[in-house]
This record gives sequence, structure tokens and C-alpha cells, in this order.
Amino acid sequence: MKKIQEISNFFYSQYFSEGLKITLGCIIPVIISAALGLFQNGILVSLGALLVGLSDTPGAPSHRRLGMLSTAVLGMISYLIIVHVNASILGSTIVIGALSFIFAMFAVFNARAATVGTMCTLMMLLNVNPNLTALGTFEHLLYIAIGALWYMLISMSMLQIRPYRIAQQTLSESIRQVAEYIRIKARFYDPKIENDKNYLKLIDQQIEVNKHQELVRDILFKSKRSIKDTTKIGRFLTLIFSDIIDLFEQSTTTQYDYDAIQKTYTEYNVLISFKHMLTQIAHELDNMAYAINANRLPKRTYDFDLDIERLREEIDKIDKDKVNTFPLKKIVVNIRDIVRYIDNIYTYSATSISDIPKEEIDSASQFITRDQIDWKKFRSNLSLSSSVFRHALRLSMVLSGTYLVLHLFNFSPNGIYWTLLTIMVILKPGFGLTKERNVQRLLGTIIGGVIGAVIVYTIQDPNIRFVILIFFFLTAYSLFRVNYIVAVLFMTPYVLIMLSFTGVNTIEVASERVFDTFLGGTIAFLSSYVIFPNWESAQYKANIRSLLIANYNYIAQAVNLLSGQQLNITKYKLERKKVYIASANMGSTFQRMLTEPKWRQRYTKEINRFVILSHIFSSYSANMLVQVQQANLDNFDQNDVKLLKKILSELEKAIQLLPIENDNGEVFTPMTGYPALSENTASSDDANIIAEQLQFLNKISGDLHRVTKELLERQAEFDENENKINEKSF
Repeated sequence: MKKIQEISNFFYSQYFSEGLKITLGCIIPVIISAALGLFQNGILVSLGALLVGLSDTPGAPSHRRLGMLSTAVLGMISYLIIVHVNASILGSTIVIGALSFIFAMFAVFNARAATVGTMCTLMMLLNVNPNLTALGTFEHLLYIAIGALWYMLISMSMLQIRPYRIAQQTLSESIRQVAEYIRIKARFYDPKIENDKNYLKLIDQQIEVNKHQELVRDILFKSKRSIKDTTKIGRFLTLIFSDIIDLFEQSTTTQYDYDAIQKTYTEYNVLISFKHMLTQIAHELDNMAYAINANRLPKRTYDFDLDIERLREEIDKIDKDKVNTFPLKKIVVNIRDIVRYIDNIYTYSATSISDIPKEEIDSASQFITRDQIDWKKFRSNLSLSSSVFRHALRLSMVLSGTYLVLHLFNFSPNGIYWTLLTIMVILKPGFGLTKERNVQRLLGTIIGGVIGAVIVYTIQDPNIRFVILIFFFLTAYSLFRVNYIVAVLFMTPYVLIMLSFTGVNTIEVASERVFDTFLGGTIAFLSSYVIFPNWESAQYKANIRSLLIANYNYIAQAVNLLSGQQLNITKYKLERKKVYIASANMGSTFQRMLTEPKWRQRYTKEINRFVILSHIFSSYSANMLVQVQQANLDNFDQNDVKLLKKILSELEKAIQLLPIENDNGEVFTPMTGYPALSENTASSDDANIIAEQLQFLNKISGDLHRVTKELLERQAEFDENENKINEKSF
């Protein structure tokens, strides 16, 4: 049953619908043109549809339209420029270098602009051919423009017919990522699990959660048909998303010293019950996500009340052995709060949607990351200190240089453009991603080439081959954002089957494509190693600083609460979001560092420790802030304020060790004006909980300061030794 649900969920997903749109946009023109005896014209129409389709990434409809139009216009300009210089090797070399640099620099604006730049570079490379000149240029442009308009018509029509479908799909995927996060947290209650490794998995998953939640925000809050209008489905999806955000925060507050918990309670077998409970919550979220993805109202599939009661009974039994069960009771309370958010969502579902009150979220715009086209930002990145600039320069040099050298060696035009295409796809800003994409591309091409050759030589019926061609095309473009290696595996036989209809030697073409892919991959890999390399191990400081500042500002809100100020919910959630984003960025940096050469992995142990400590700190901060909000101010005394001041002081010391490295660095403003409370207060459960949490946070903040200092000292020592070696060599 689970497998069937997974399969059907994929067919309901945004990935399949995107693949279906691109397939319709590219295949239908070819079919119609072939029937009219205009196959080559159909290929041009298909090319226009493909380029615009690949730039049609999820997001607000207005942004998608702008992205597609930009791709179509700039792509045709690229086509015009390259076909007018194709006759000149020197001219083509200069144009390839210049345009690839400019388009790669689009990444300084935002991810969508980067995609537009990539598609324009692809348009240029596909038309790098000395046999393709200005003759017939405008006729070809007309067909490409028709293809672009055809795809835009399909895409925007689907948005008009089902305006909330993309929001449902992205919200569903976001819920599935939260479910996986909780599933990983459940493993902390398994004594057989190694906690440090599980922390790294949890941090990796938090990156995915943040990425998908940002996408949902972009679609819901930047679309005119969302919370800003009176449509009930928009409000319904927004209510669910709001609760999922709060549910995720609640799941991050269930943070404890798992080593101590396992040591204390393993013999009572209660921890396995906690694991099963959290795993069942993850299953319930999966079912909820599946229902939303299938355009159905989510319905409860499991009653958690009995499980919570059983947990309480197990804890009561442990109480009889005079064992402190307070941490277990706290976990039960957190689980109950998570279940409450799930119940809220089912309440919305059980209610007639038309009866849901309209909730205008005036502060929604503050949670949206605004990436405007700012040319000052473009100019400020024209420096070797910018990773985007270094990548653009590297890509420009490698593409133009490879084109020139291959021409000098009399490579075939198809071989040249395929090698250049491979370089463009594989060469990424970071070494680790380039290395990973290189392996995936080569394996996918080899396996796919074998599959394609077998199909071409064993299936003679052209109708069957055409059906298989459509299947491979649809599958490839449905999986590009899910699994790149599988997407390439399906795309390669598609290309070979399509070429078989033109009468070329498929085995020869397959062997050439594998060689070209290997050559392009090798060039891309070596260039990422030696041409302006972008080592994460040399750029981690900015991310560490941002994460420390985010944690500082997040927990500093407790000072305002203790001062008697009313909590500003919008500000609180904004600071929480900044912690999630900074944690995700730091986690991504660490992931990329682990893929770099061993000799570059100088400080991975220290950064690994920092990442884990920061995650623990932010989770405890969330837990403590919830306690402070719920508790009476009479439960606090001056000792709590002193502890809070020590915590912030340790973080401030760590931040001051990391000066701003560029103009984009965040300005840090320390907290001032701590409240004066009574020296002693009556003992209570709430007071004891908060005091215990503050003491632990004080310890972790000291550890963060210490590991940051050790990290910088190790780098200074390494740099000093490296400079001595260089001086001797000189």
C-alpha cells in the first residue's frame, strides 16, 4: 500500500506535471511538423519550447512569466549573435567567452535569474556550428519564438485553469520534508543509533525543510491569488502552511541531551515507545501531504490519544522506581503540542472551507526573500572575492578555450557542441558539486547509451520506438530536480532514439557522445581544481558569523520578555526564520567541504562540532523561548538574567572573532539594557525548567565560543606554515 501511495504521489507531484508540460511543449510540435514533412522546423520549435520550459521553475506566476519571457528574448539575442560570428573561429571564441561570463553573472540576482542565464548559454552552445550562419536566421528565429510562445501558452493556461495546483504540490512536498525531519528525530530514541551521525542527518534534512518552505512562501505570498484575496482555497492552504511552520518549530524544541537520556532510560524500554510515536506522527504527516497533493481534504488516519496515554502510564511506572522522569514528561508535552497542530489542520478540513474566516496576514510580505534585479549588486560582485565572479570567469575561460582548441584539432561540430554542453552542465561554482555532477553525468550517459543502443537495434517498429521516446523524454524531465543521474540515464536513450529516425549510425553516435561527455567532464573537473577554485574551506567564516548573529538575535528576545515587553510575534518568527536559513547555509557549506580534496579538509572536525553545537543551541533556544512566553514573570529572578547575559556575552565574543569580510556582511548590534529582577524567587517547576535550560545554553554558548576560537587559531597556524613553505619555494 505504501509503495502504491508513493507511486501515485509522484504522478500527482509538481515534478511529474513539469515533465508533462515540457513533454507536451516539445513533442507535439515535432509530431505535427513531421506529419507536414517539416521535421527540421519542428526541431526548432521544440528547441524554443524546451529552453523556455527549463526556465519555468516553481514560483509566483508573475515571476514565472518574467523568467520565461526573459529566456525567450535573451535566448534569441544569443542565437542572433552566435550565428553571425560562426564563420569566424576567433569571433566565436570571443563571443562564447563574453556571453557565458555575462549569463553566469546573472546568479548574483537570484536562482531564477541564474536559470535564465543558463538557458541562454545553452541556446548559444547549441548553435555553435560553422555550418550555421546568418542565412535563414530570421526564419529559424521565428520557429524558435513559436516554440517559446507555445510552451508559455501551455504553462500559463494550466495556471489559469488550476491556479492553486502548484501551491498544493509545493505545500505537500514541504509537509513530506517535515515528516522526514521528525522521522530522523525519532531515531535519537533508539539506543543503537550513533547520535553525532544522526545530528548531521538532521541538519541535512533541516536544509531541505527550509528550501521547500521558502518555495511555498514564494508561491503563496507573492501570488495575487493567495491570502490577499477572498478565495477560500488560498486561505485554506495558508492556514495549513502556518500550522506546519509552527509544528516544525515545535519539533525543533524537542531537543535534549540524548546521550544522557539513553543512558538513564534505556533499561525501561520507554524510549522505543517514543520512537514509535514520533514515527507514527511522521506517517500521519505523509498521509496528510498525500491527500493535499491529490487535491483531497486531509482526513485523520490515526488517533494519538491512546498512544500518549500509554506513554504517560509507562512514565508513571518509572516514577515508582524513584527515577527522575521530568525530561520524559517534557517530551510528552512537546509531542502533544505537535499532535495539536495536526488536529488543527484536520479541523480546517472538517469545516466547510467557505466557513473558514478570512485571515489577512499583513506581515506576510516580511517573510518573503526579495531578490530584485539590482545592478549595483552586479557591479559589487565584479571581484575575485565573489564566488559568482570566479565561477563566471572560470566558465568563460573554459568554454571559449575548449572551443578554440577543439577547432584546432579539427573536432566535428557535433563533438564540439556536445563537449561544451557537458562542461556547461557539469561545471558548478563549488568543487564538490562539480565533482558530484561529473560522476552522475558520466554514469548516466554510459548506462543510458547502452540502453538506447539496445532499443534501437532490437526494436524495428518506428511507432513503438516513438512511444518509448516519449516515455524516456517525459521521465527524464520529470526527474531532473529529483534524481539527476536517473534523469540523464533516461535522456541519453531519448537522444539516440530520436537520432535513429534521421538514419545516423546509432552505435557510432553513442560512442561519440560517451567520449565527448568524458572529455567535457574531465575538462570541467580539472578547471574547477586549478582555475580560480572556489574552496568552501576558505570561505566558511561568513556563514559561521551569520549563524552566530542569528542565534544571538533569536535568544536575545528573552531579554525583552523578561523586561516585561509584549512579544512581537512577527519579529519573533522573522528571527526564527533567520536562524533556519543561517543553519541551512552553514549545513550546506559543511556538506560541500566534505566533498573537497582531503588536503583541503583542514578544519572539518571543528566545523562539524560547530554545526552540531549550533543546532543544539538553536533548538534549546526555541524550547526556552516557548517556556518564557508561557511562564509567569514571577518565576524569574536576577540569576536567570545573569545567565542570559553570560550566554549572549559568549556569543558576542565569538562573533567579534569574525570581522565583516565584505560589503554584504551583516552588521552586528549587541544587546543592551538588561532588566533588574528580584534576587530570589519562589521555587516552581517552571522556574526550575527555565533555570536548567539557561544553564545548558550557557554551557553550549561557551562551547560555541571555544570551538570558533580553536577553528580560527588552526587556520592561522595553517596559513602561517603555508606562507613559510611558499617563501622557501620562492
